[in-house]
Amino acid sequence: MRYKIPALVLGLVFLAGCAFYFPYEGDETAARPPADESYQANSGEYPYEMNESDFYDYLSPYGVWVAFQPYGYVWVPRHVDFRWRPYSAGRWLWTDYGWTWIAQEEWGWIPYHYGRWGWDDALGWFWVPGTVWAPAWVSWRWGDLYVGWAPLPPDVEFIAGVGIRHPYDFPDHYWNFVEGRYFQYDYLDRYVLPRERNSRILRNTVRKSDLSLRDRQIFDDGLGVDEVRRLTRTDVTRHELEDARSPKESPVSGGTVRLFRPALKRNEAAQPKAYIRRDEAARSLPEIRSQDLKRNDEAGTSEQRLKESQDRETRLLEQSQQEEKAALQRRLDDEKKRAATAADREKAAREADLKAGELKKAHDQEKAKVAERHQEEKKVVKGTIKKKGDS
Repeated sequence: MRYKIPALVLGLVFLAGCAFYFPYEGDETAARPPADESYQANSGEYPYEMNESDFYDYLSPYGVWVAFQPYGYVWVPRHVDFRWRPYSAGRWLWTDYGWTWIAQEEWGWIPYHYGRWGWDDALGWFWVPGTVWAPAWVSWRWGDLYVGWAPLPPDVEFIAGVGIRHPYDFPDHYWNFVEGRYFQYDYLDRYVLPRERNSRILRNTVRKSDLSLRDRQIFDDGLGVDEVRRLTRTDVTRHELEDARSPKESPVSGGTVRLFRPALKRNEAAQPKAYIRRDEAARSLPEIRSQDLKRNDEAGTSEQRLKESQDRETRLLEQSQQEEKAALQRRLDDEKKRAATAADREKAAREADLKAGELKKAHDQEKAKVAERHQEEKKVVKGTIKKKGDS
């Protein structure tokens, strides 16, 4: 039977942003994880009731725990690619809890359904543990062409009866945007647009953030089913969400989604068995990631896989820009048709030329930024492979 959130806890938990923060003590460098730590999946039995220490143990093989105030201990994933963002490798399904994220990553049953994701220039993406399960802790945006979602940062509150409070706009790079037609596809990371497109797309979409609390459960109604039908031109199938007995169960079968959702008990004395301080992580993470890249290149295919990924991203960029250009042209043509006089038509034509020129300039800038980033990614891969060959 699915657990309920105790009513006494609701107000306290949601005011805290559904994350647990606590100070850490002791020698923060004594349990330092080595850069070449073996990357092996967690195995064993999984109790239906867990506490923070279970999350620490489970996620350790997949990332690095960092002591980072004011959050306590945060987790930084390893073995992710250059353009990885939270809630990118997976798919969305409509369930009886609303839009529910189905992750590709083996560890995804924890960080996408409990806690929050934040960004730090030195660490990159990091996860702050939390105690309350949700189908996804995200904010939404949508428009005529695009659907987007972004992980809720640790300091964005969700309050029962109120909803999400946004103290600031998310940075552009938080957002995953796809053309609307792809929204219900599997493997959405193959369709997420380059982050260089986000600034313009944000100006052409509206925010829709509808996490809600019903019967002491979190629901994600952030994107209307009718809107998804319109954008994707397909039906939206409603799946029934059931409890899995372990995270290893296959999540989707017919009209059912089975997810492992253990009830999480507080354990303020818990801490990871291995962790490093933030300042030390800023120095050691580049080498750890380099080691990961070397290990992932055992078949010698890193350069080819990067080329395929970049080619796909370039195609998505050009395709979405063409769709945007066509949509603008249709809108401008409609404005010309509505012009009542020759003077109005001439004015509409001048404005159309101006808007088309502005759009082309913006698109050219996006292409240049993507090309520059691609060159930097190639340098990183080539540099790592060269070091591997020299060793």
